[in-house]
Amino acid sequence: MKQPHIYIMTNVKNTTLYIGVTSQLAQRVYQHKSKLTLGFTHKYNLNKLVYFESFETMYDAITREKQLKNWRRAWKKNLIEQINPNWQDLSKDL
Repeated sequence: MKQPHIYIMTNVKNTTLYIGVTSQLAQRVYQHKSKLTLGFTHKYNLNKLVYFESFETMYDAITREKQLKNWRRAWKKNLIEQINPNWQDLSKDL
């Protein structure tokens, strides 16, 4: 089922963050983990889903993605830790 999401991926050491938007979260995370897509997440080995939000429309998701991409790292870290204080891989529950 398609539902717009924004998501944040990181690496094992939580040193690099990637913010993306998708309408099929489980499938997109699988693509990142399996390295099926070349690019930033492949280059920096970002394979851990640490945060996501659901939206009613893709417009709302894209707006939020743009907002988060302009945030400082400390703000993103605080956002993640509000729902995932130990930076666990949330993809296991998708």
